Amino acid sequence: MSRPPAVLAEALRVLTESSARPVVLIDGGAGSGKTTLARQLADHWPSPGVVQVVGLDELYPGWGGLAAGARAVPDLIRGTGFRTWDWRSGAPGARRPLNPAQPLIVEGCGAITAASRALAGLAVWLEVDEAARRHRALARDGAEFASHWDDWAAQEAVHWLSDKPWELADHVISTGV
Repeated sequence: MSRPPAVLAEALRVLTESSARPVVLIDGGAGSGKTTLARQLADHWPSPGVVQVVGLDELYPGWGGLAAGARAVPDLIRGTGFRTWDWRSGAPGARRPLNPAQPLIVEGCGAITAASRALAGLAVWLEVDEAARRHRALARDGAEFASHWDDWAAQEAVHWLSDKPWELADHVISTGV
């Protein structure tokens, strides 16, 4: 697995040394590389095996659920778990427990808002142009996402206009080719 950018590795080192419970938020548009970066950070966490990773895809309540997912992040950070979303049945799924004493990485569109940022020690915004994002997302998720791309992009635009997550981020990283 490749390493995270050096600037983030250093920020993570400082965060884990200075926080009893490090929390990292990763936001960006669909296909920007949030899940990949979360995996890189988890794989290179200063104390291997202790970090919990939550992708907001686990809890968005369906294709129209970006705003609800964003609103859930503060409770997710403070809580002991969350109810997942069962994408196959289109209904709430199993409960996923979290240990509130262990480090946490939350990645997904809507992860960074003023409310969630106040509870996190590090926030990262991933920047990439729409054409590259769309290509990546559709290569990953196929026809299912293709039929929802425009609606999801509209929800992202609302999040970006209202929350301006890049302004709340400690680091803005370009993941474009």
